[in-house]
Amino acid sequence: MFDSSEPIRTRTYSPSEGQISQTVAEVDEILTRHGFRESSLIAILMDIQSHLNFLPQRALAQVAEGLGIPLTRVYAVATYYKAFSLEPRGRHTIKVCLGTACHVRGGARILNVVEKRLGVTSGGTTKDLRFSLESVNCLGACALGPMIVVDGDHHGRVKTNTIESILNRYE
Repeated sequence: MFDSSEPIRTRTYSPSEGQISQTVAEVDEILTRHGFRESSLIAILMDIQSHLNFLPQRALAQVAEGLGIPLTRVYAVATYYKAFSLEPRGRHTIKVCLGTACHVRGGARILNVVEKRLGVTSGGTTKDLRFSLESVNCLGACALGPMIVVDGDHHGRVKTNTIESILNRYE
């Protein structure tokens, strides 16, 4: 559970003053669009995540204040759902399937090659914030394994020698 007496530890991210002002204005617009209703908390967080690619601490504090609810409640929701990230995410999200069908067809090997190519491990984001990498248990296309999805684009029957050309499409 979230202990409000301890600082939140996230990857170092230092937005400029202009970015902070813009973020405050964007969050305020999202709160206004949702009518400052506590019942819209998840939708508000989804809009912020969609717009900023993560949920910055400042935005979560602004949401708590705007909705008149404890910051701990906002953090509880933000940390419960896997769709939310408290760390900056990459512009492109890569999901590598490690489900049974993909695993037996080399899914782990595909993940290993992608990790080496990007210089991050599963769950990480490249330093340039271009890519975030995730491993998933199933993408629901077992006949096409091994499978990766980049920004919703499905790539099936992936081989280690095709990864470079797939990633190049998103650079």
